[in-house]
Amino acid sequence: MAKNNKIGSWAFLIGVVLAIVFAFVNTSSVAWILVLLGLLIGFFNIDPKEIQTFLFAGTVLVIVGAFAGQTLSEIMYLQDIFSNLVALFGPATIVVAIKSLFNLAKN
Repeated sequence: MAKNNKIGSWAFLIGVVLAIVFAFVNTSSVAWILVLLGLLIGFFNIDPKEIQTFLFAGTVLVIVGAFAGQTLSEIMYLQDIFSNLVALFGPATIVVAIKSLFNLAKN
């Protein structure tokens, strides 16, 4: 496994765990930590052959996560988990989409 792929894999695992843990712990820097981990995921974890699958799954996760967070507003912890997942996967999806566009423009 390449070093960059290890960084992205760890960022993914840590990000998902922190998205769940941070739902129960109220800190002000939660979003920034998740956004930074999402950027690491987008830059280092997605191979060119995985771009299409990741963009589809990431887009669905961000859209459904945003709506689920609004719908489940009565259940505080679930709303916070979905909001944290959106904060994690939103930046990752944007980075991978931009990388994909650069690959298309390059070819």
